[in-house]
This record gives sequence, structure tokens and C-alpha cells, in this order.
Amino acid sequence: MVIELKNDDLQVKINEHGAELTSVKSVDDHIEYMWQADPKFWGRHAPVLFPIVGRLKDNQYTVNGQTYQMTQHGFARDMAFMVIEHEDDHAVFQLEATDETRGKYPFEFDLRVNFTLDAHTLSVHYTVTNPSNNETLPFSIGGHPAFNVPLEPGQGDFTDYFVTVAPKKAYQQIPLVGPYNDVKHEKTLNLSTPLSLDHDLFDQDALILDLDHVETTLMLSSQLNDHGVALTLQNAPYVGIWSPYPKRAPFVCLEPWWGIADNVDSDGDLMHKMDIQTAGPKTSFNAGFQIRFF
Repeated sequence: MVIELKNDDLQVKINEHGAELTSVKSVDDHIEYMWQADPKFWGRHAPVLFPIVGRLKDNQYTVNGQTYQMTQHGFARDMAFMVIEHEDDHAVFQLEATDETRGKYPFEFDLRVNFTLDAHTLSVHYTVTNPSNNETLPFSIGGHPAFNVPLEPGQGDFTDYFVTVAPKKAYQQIPLVGPYNDVKHEKTLNLSTPLSLDHDLFDQDALILDLDHVETTLMLSSQLNDHGVALTLQNAPYVGIWSPYPKRAPFVCLEPWWGIADNVDSDGDLMHKMDIQTAGPKTSFNAGFQIRFF
């Protein structure tokens, strides 16, 4: 089932399957900002990444000496959420632990994804609650929204777009060795000027920026028109910028992450995982981001 939000500026669609944002259209000129999941390139729109971000070494991890299997980005993106609130400008989706999830992830959890529409801005808020009376809940969470490039068919090409990052400065970039991080060989990426998009930027997979929890805005735009998107993160440790290589896909993802893939020297213990988040018994973790469409 698809849930719709709408105001005078934007029409938004969110699928209960995965609580996945699938469409954002401007009311006035009908521009579709979101990638429409053509499987020729990538068959998703904006999956929710939980309870891991990225890939585990050998797709497995251990908890208290027990080994569990889990594939890239976790299972939430492939599960049916429950809609627990829905108004014209607001919807909340909920996912709780099931027998299926406990076989992959031996924890109780309550994940809620809150979408709120205000003028030209869509806010996405994650709440992860630990219902346990005595166990700590380890997890990662993140977004993976994909935006059309170009935003309007026939209005330029992928290379006519750029990503502007504020604050404008040099960022630590975490390189990848295959699907894993190599934090011992971090590089510096100077983003004091806009990053011009080119498919070859992604020949080593995503560009991963260490934000150090500083409020950061990434703006995707072009000099060919006045339309674009601006994604703002208040407290995320990382953001990924990605488009599938070597495919010449007409989209780019701006990905806010509270977590990251395993490091190349990971020992596999989930509690030792790089930047793992935790929620203590009967406590909640909150995070989110805003996307302004113009």
C-alpha cells in the first residue's frame, strides 16, 4: 500500500513495504525528484538501512559468541511496516521484531520512521526504541534516497550537475576496499568548491565523508535550471554519495548514515563494530534529516 502526503507545494508517496519514499513531485510543474527504481540500473528509490549500514564481513557477525547472517544494509528495507499515523502532511511507519528478524538479529526493537511535509521540505525522523528490560540494543541506521539526474528529462546530463557541501572545507574521506572500509588509509577530499558529478567518481563505490556529527547540507543542483534538492543532517557521523558504477545511471544518492560498513580488520563482533549505535534498556535513539526540494 502506498501512503500519500500532499500540500500546496509537493506531492509525496511512501510505500509501506520498507517505509520507502518512492516519489516527490512538485505540484506546480510536476517535476519528479526521486529516482523511479528502473531495475536496469538500481531497483530501489530510498531504502531505510537497518539494523546495519553497508556490508558485514562475509555477511555475518557475532553476538555473545553466536554467529548470525545478515546481508548488506539489513532487513528493514524488505519488510512490511505498519502505518500507525497518517495525516495530509504527516505519516509514521513502525517495524517491530518478529520471529523472522530474531533469526537474523537476536534483539527486540521498535523502529519508527516519521515523515513530515512542510512547504518545500520533507523531514525524515528515525526513532529506535529498545523495549528490553536488561539488554543493550546495538544497531546502525541510515537513509539511501536517490534523486534524478537530470531532474527534468532532456534538461542536461549527469555531468551538468554538482553537489555543493556546506560547511565548505576539506573532509576526511573513508576509502573502500571492496565493500569494506579502510580507515587506516583515510584520504582528504577538498569540498571548498562544488563537486562536479561524473560517473567515474564512483569507480571505487560510494564517496564516504566523515562529518564528525557536525550539521551539514549537501545541495544537488545545476546551472541549467533553478531546480534541485538540499539534504541537511544535524548530527550524522557520515554521509555517502553514490551512483552505481560502471553503469551510467541517471541518478545520485545522498545518504545520511548513523553507522557504516565493517572495517577491513573487523573482528566480527557486533558490539565492536565501527560506529555502532546503542540504546540502553527502555531507552530510544533519535536521528533524522531534512530534504528541501526547489
